[in-house]
Amino acid sequence: MNKRDLAKYEKLLLEKRKQLIEEFGLLKNSAMDATIKDRTGDLSSYSYHMADQGTDAMEREKAFYFASKSGRLLYHIDQALRRIRNKTYGKCEQCGEAINTERLMAVPHARLCISCKESEELKKRG
Repeated sequence: MNKRDLAKYEKLLLEKRKQLIEEFGLLKNSAMDATIKDRTGDLSSYSYHMADQGTDAMEREKAFYFASKSGRLLYHIDQALRRIRNKTYGKCEQCGEAINTERLMAVPHARLCISCKESEELKKRG
């Protein structure tokens, strides 16, 4: 892969990274750091009804799930940026073949070619 292609993918990964960090900040400020009192505007920090408490708990759980998923994606993006610096980006970590450009445009943090990824997924299923 030439320097121009590496620069293009690096820019794409950095944009995705920046967007993820911004989304994570919004998620953190809106759902994870806010107390029930802050979110509802009530003077009391307790919900009046059990259903409200359940809804609050579910919303916090969803926020933590999305944060966890964003954190994993951020890790994979950072690993891809590391591979760019190490000049190993675009090569399958399993078989060593080049990952095709269509895959890298769709999943710029990809570490495996399609066939190796399919094999990995089949092993996970059973």
